[in-house]
Amino acid sequence: MREDIIPRPGFSRRRFGALLVGGIAAGAVMRPIRPAEAAPEDVRIADLDWVDGRRNRRVPARLYWPSPGTPAGPVPLIVFSHGLGQSRTGYSYLGRHWAANGYASLHVQHVGSDGSVWAGNPFEVLDRVNVAADEREAIARAADMSFALDGILGKDSGFAAFIDPTRIAAAGHSYGANTTLIVGGARVVREGRTLECRDMRFKAGIVISAPPFYGERDLQAVLAAITIPTFHVTATADVIALPGRRSPVQDRLDVYGAVGTSRKALAVFQGGSHSIFTDRPLTGGVTLNPQVKQATAEGALAFLDLAFRGDPSPLASWSETWRPLLAVAPTAYPATEASRHPSRRARPRS
Repeated sequence: MREDIIPRPGFSRRRFGALLVGGIAAGAVMRPIRPAEAAPEDVRIADLDWVDGRRNRRVPARLYWPSPGTPAGPVPLIVFSHGLGQSRTGYSYLGRHWAANGYASLHVQHVGSDGSVWAGNPFEVLDRVNVAADEREAIARAADMSFALDGILGKDSGFAAFIDPTRIAAAGHSYGANTTLIVGGARVVREGRTLECRDMRFKAGIVISAPPFYGERDLQAVLAAITIPTFHVTATADVIALPGRRSPVQDRLDVYGAVGTSRKALAVFQGGSHSIFTDRPLTGGVTLNPQVKQATAEGALAFLDLAFRGDPSPLASWSETWRPLLAVAPTAYPATEASRHPSRRARPRS
């Protein structure tokens, strides 16, 4: 059990201790983190092993939680969806940065399209990729996101009282970016019936390297119904090359253009591959790799300042700071009065 998950001011230590011993919801198991995975002092980490009994599907997750030193009060939450062949342990640079800056970050593992895709007979990889990329798995991934959100916000979770339900974002890379768009309102029509998995609790989306919706010719019809603010991130060398699938950078730009909301922004890094946004430390080069990671983590929070607090200045400052790395710098959409929350304290900066 993680004993370094310490309640912030305002937490009940007794309640939080019971939470760690008993799990955060029915069917959830807290797993210790190995020493090699230990978090820095300003971040607390716990693994959650949920099972969705209705679907008979495991939904593992890793939670990054802000340190006790952050301001008291409910924290915003980002629910993150990994790319094909990844897991809850990936994209740690995002979880750690977001938690260090006052956000809780819940990284969901999708067992139908996680690292198991690469395990087994190498001659059957194409078959496993096809199954993982199937429409049924895409829908199951969206259901994983909603189930994980149910778990963390459930009345028995112990965390619900410390999360701000008005500031919950979905985020994801690659296949996870598609998952983010699905819970954000993407829809398809099958045999005259509209299929959608919109979860109204997600108020914004962070869309990193989104592939096209394979098999869908009218991308605008799929994405036009998305109304939540979305921040799109890609790079000029962001080419997806998987067995049986190839996607050029233009697909990322087409997804951005087809999203229905006008409350969106696009950042394109100069150089950098599709996998530079994963935890891989060398792709894109030893200099560019950590810079793109840091910029991506910071840019997401700068955009959420606009989406959640109506403050465009952090995104403008981010664009100026990282301009040497950007082929396209994002610009803030006009903030409405309804989106401005001057009473909410700005998130702490690390």
